[in-house]
Amino acid sequence: MSKLQQRMFLEIRNKEIFNQVQRYSFEYMETIFERNVFPTKKALNDLSIFEEELQEDSISAKDVLELLNTYGNPATTATLGGKYFGFVTGSAIPVGLAAKSLGTFWDQAPSMNVLSPVGSKLESVVEEWLVDLFSLPSKTSVGFVSGTSAANLCALAAARYHILKKNNWDINEKGLRNSPKIRIVTSKHAHSTVLKAIGILGLGKENIEWIDVDNQGRIIPELIPPLDRNTILILQAGNVNSGAFDDFDLICEKANVADAWVHIDGAFGLWAKAVKELNYLTKGIEKASSWAVDGHKTLNTPYDCGIVMCKDQEAITSALHMSGSYIVESNQRDGMFYTPEMSRRARIIELWAILKYLGKNGIDELILTMHLRAKQFAIAISKIEGFYVENEIVFNQVIVRCETDEATEQVMHTVQELRECWLGGSSWFGKKVMRMSVCSWATTEENIAKTVKSFQKALALVLTKTNA
Repeated sequence: MSKLQQRMFLEIRNKEIFNQVQRYSFEYMETIFERNVFPTKKALNDLSIFEEELQEDSISAKDVLELLNTYGNPATTATLGGKYFGFVTGSAIPVGLAAKSLGTFWDQAPSMNVLSPVGSKLESVVEEWLVDLFSLPSKTSVGFVSGTSAANLCALAAARYHILKKNNWDINEKGLRNSPKIRIVTSKHAHSTVLKAIGILGLGKENIEWIDVDNQGRIIPELIPPLDRNTILILQAGNVNSGAFDDFDLICEKANVADAWVHIDGAFGLWAKAVKELNYLTKGIEKASSWAVDGHKTLNTPYDCGIVMCKDQEAITSALHMSGSYIVESNQRDGMFYTPEMSRRARIIELWAILKYLGKNGIDELILTMHLRAKQFAIAISKIEGFYVENEIVFNQVIVRCETDEATEQVMHTVQELRECWLGGSSWFGKKVMRMSVCSWATTEENIAKTVKSFQKALALVLTKTNA
């Protein structure tokens, strides 16, 4: 046994470094709700400590972890707290963090049942739960990936396979050269991850048939051209700026008549289906062909957790096919057939834990509370002279602007510098806006009130500086 092996066996037996990490983790959680939402300038500057050449000899694990905690901890963004509104970034429900920690020690890779019987079983169970929660066709297949970027890619790969197969073209054998043309129809507000997937799959962004949107960012059904069996129509459950939802019921009916493939990008918005007061927003989603959604956004699983769902099992498994003489297939679930990766961590552990912990009523309460906090912010900020809310608050997104683009950007940067909360900017029909995304279980009425005061303070500082 080598000296390095001896050291690592000893580290497992004495548990010292694991107790060290547990202590650091608990200290982090105890301060997360009071700390600055964004790191201080000192913390950011101190990251330079990591800029070094890799040393020749091994050092102690204790020193490695101490270095990470001393300089890494202060430079984290406090997305686990209740005042981060920058991107559609969820917090993490405590039981999810605990389950992820347990799963880290298990270190499972559920690409095959034989690699992780527990991972395989939990994926099978959660597949059934999700199909039920979203009221999807009973034979819908589910894959667990890193995020909606990957989920959109998988779903559109399945759509590509399905359409070309109908045209007697095997994409896996023949490739795209000389293949029948596939039409892509989507809105001018389609998310960038959709466009990324279209590019990666060789479908060509120049081939997209762009459809105009209304003043909330919803695709206008009347402007959708005649569809056909070679069309992929991409819709949106939750506009990334306004949170608006397309009219799935009406549009999917039209698409189904034409035998077109409908994909719904529902990264954060698809969860509205599980909320009694909000599920009207998702009416008709079961008529689509595939769906993409994140766990680490609205459901507040730890990162990373993406989900692809497809009603055509043959299409998704053929598009993401895996083969090899060494592969051991089972009569249980082998997860590698539903995702691009063979090697991936068992993110299903924390997803299962959170769904089991919350139950249907807990999911309803979790998501509805985010909606109520978004409405609280919109109502309060609109009462302050100098701020304008630009969207209908249908889910968890609020778009705010000031009198001018310049003022909007200055106020946003000032809010960021104050570090009492954090949000980012965007563009909305040619105007600069601030985008407020309420995605954390930890966001309280008090958090929103403090955030409104931070906005008010930032505007006052900007106006003082402008008038000086």
